[in-house]
Amino acid sequence: MTRSIALIGAGAMGGAIGTRLLAVGTALTVFDLDPAKVDALVSAGAMAAASAADAGRACGAVILSLNAPHIVRAAVFGPGGVAEGAAPGTLIIDMSSIDPEATKSLAADAAARGLRWVDSPLSGGIPKAATGELTLMQGGTPEDVAEAQEILSQVAANQTRMGGPGAGQTTKLINQVLCGLNFMAVAEATALAEAAGVDATMIPRALKGGRADSALLQEYMPRFAARDYRRTGRIDNMVKDLNGAQDLARLTHTAMPLTALCAEVHRMLTAAGLGGEDQAALMEFFKGPEKEKFR
Repeated sequence: MTRSIALIGAGAMGGAIGTRLLAVGTALTVFDLDPAKVDALVSAGAMAAASAADAGRACGAVILSLNAPHIVRAAVFGPGGVAEGAAPGTLIIDMSSIDPEATKSLAADAAARGLRWVDSPLSGGIPKAATGELTLMQGGTPEDVAEAQEILSQVAANQTRMGGPGAGQTTKLINQVLCGLNFMAVAEATALAEAAGVDATMIPRALKGGRADSALLQEYMPRFAARDYRRTGRIDNMVKDLNGAQDLARLTHTAMPLTALCAEVHRMLTAAGLGGEDQAALMEFFKGPEKEKFR
């Protein structure tokens, strides 16, 4: 499918998605409130839009990469928003990570204005966006999701329709529960290895192929051990997603004690000023007075 695509939100993740789309030859129009972020994509071949409405007017499909439901709503339905410029039938693909109930409301409002909506949150972060290997979990009608999957085929290696509007966001919350708990487990195991005098950088190799192996273990235990805090994600974004999972748990009367603990640790780190750091900074939670090592 050859068409012009609009991208609203050119932050770290949106910028990575935009860069990948441009690299594979997509005609991309970009809007962000930060001109520097727009300029970075314009230098790679994108067109700049003066507003979200102008971006929607110029393109047949709109990708959103934003950080909260109220920002998504403002970008689409607020003054100068996508809905002011988009033609009836325009497909909006929301790659933000927001809560499912907000998504259902946004999709309903879009339908009332003759627009189509697919929620398509992602997993894999900036590294996978750069190589076109994101994992996308999607909600919307079968026809709209199929169209979104074609548009996003150059940025994703795995796309799955999970159901109607909001189903993609629900699946993303489940993904974040699994990731958050796994991050905590790997960080805790790294701290134990170090305290016991075992080289934590060797553990991923030792456990490769076993039941404890995972992509997160292979990527992050060496980073935890090296205190490599280069950012590919943010602790405060995990707080947002774990808060969303807890909200959904309350709504569905689901007990999630481990998620509650994981969320509290992430909140503690955010309160300590580490919210903008990568998940690797979880190792700061395990920092304490030097202890005598086992002999």
